[in-house]
Amino acid sequence: MEVRVDPLVCEANGVCVGLVPEVFDLDDDDVLHIVEPNPPAELLDRVRHAVRSCPKAALTLEE
Repeated sequence: MEVRVDPLVCEANGVCVGLVPEVFDLDDDDVLHIVEPNPPAELLDRVRHAVRSCPKAALTLEE
C-alpha cells in the first residue's frame, strides 16, 4: 500500500493530519508531506478514512 498526495490539488486543509498524524504532516509553509508512504497494516483503516475524507480528493491509496 502506498499513500500519495497530488500537490497541485491539495489545499493543506489538514483533515488527513488530524485523522492520521502518524502518516500525514503539514510543514510551516502548509505543504502536506506523507511521512509514512507505506503505512503499517494497523493504520490502513484510518488512512483509507483520511483518503475518503480529503475535501479536495488530493489523496490516493494504491493497494
